[in-house]
Amino acid sequence: MKTVKILCKVLAAALMVSLAFGCNNAKKKQLAELQAEKARLDSIAAAEQAQKAQKEKAAMKVIENLPEEPVFDIITNLGTISVRLYSKTPKHRDNFEKLALTGYFNGLLFHRVINGFMIQTGDPYTRDTSAAAVAKYGQGGPGYTIPAEFVPEYRHKKGALAAARRGDVANPKKESSGSQFYLVQDEKTCAQLDGEYTVFGETIRGLDIIDRIASVETVKERPVMDVKIIKVSVSDLK
Repeated sequence: MKTVKILCKVLAAALMVSLAFGCNNAKKKQLAELQAEKARLDSIAAAEQAQKAQKEKAAMKVIENLPEEPVFDIITNLGTISVRLYSKTPKHRDNFEKLALTGYFNGLLFHRVINGFMIQTGDPYTRDTSAAAVAKYGQGGPGYTIPAEFVPEYRHKKGALAAARRGDVANPKKESSGSQFYLVQDEKTCAQLDGEYTVFGETIRGLDIIDRIASVETVKERPVMDVKIIKVSVSDLK
C-alpha cells in the first residue's frame, strides 16, 4: 500500500510538471502567434504608409503643374460634376487637390442630401455601410481642420462648392472639416450660410447632376440608394 501511495505521489508530481510544462509551452506558442501577428500588421502598416507617401509624391508633381484655379471632375454613379477651385481660398484649394489626387474621395458616399438645399460628401466613414458605421456618418475626416477663408465675393450660389464644419459652440473659429464638402442646390435657402462656411469653388458643369442627386429618395437626410463618388480627377475643362 505504501508503495502504491508513493507511486501515486510520484505520478501526481509528474502530472503537475507535465501540466506546468504544457501550460508553459501553450503560453510560448500563444506569445509566438501574437508576435507573428504583430509583425504581419506592422508590415501591412509600413506598406500602406509607403504607398501613401508614394501617392502624395505623385500628387505633388501633378499639383505643381496645375493652374491657379484648377478644374476637377467629381465623377459619381449618377453623373459628373465639374468644379473650379478658387485661388483666393488657397488652403482649401490645396487640400482638395491633395485629397483628390491621392484618391481620398474615391468610393465615398453623399451621406447627407437635402432637396432644395444642398448635397454633402467627403466622410471616410461612408466607405463602411454597416449599421455601426452609418451612425457615425458626418463625423469622419482626415484628422485635421482647415482655417476659415471667408471671401465676400464667394457666395453660396447654385453649384457653389463649400466646406462642411462642426457647429459654432464646438468650433468658434468656424474651421472647416479636412475633407467633407457640400454643393449648393438652392441659392435662396443656402444664402444664410454666406460668411459662415468657406466657399472655395463653383460648379462649371453638372448643375443638373446636383439636382439629380438632390432628388433621390432619402431617410433622415441619407439617400436610400448609394450615391457614390467613383473618382475625383483633374478635368480637361478650362
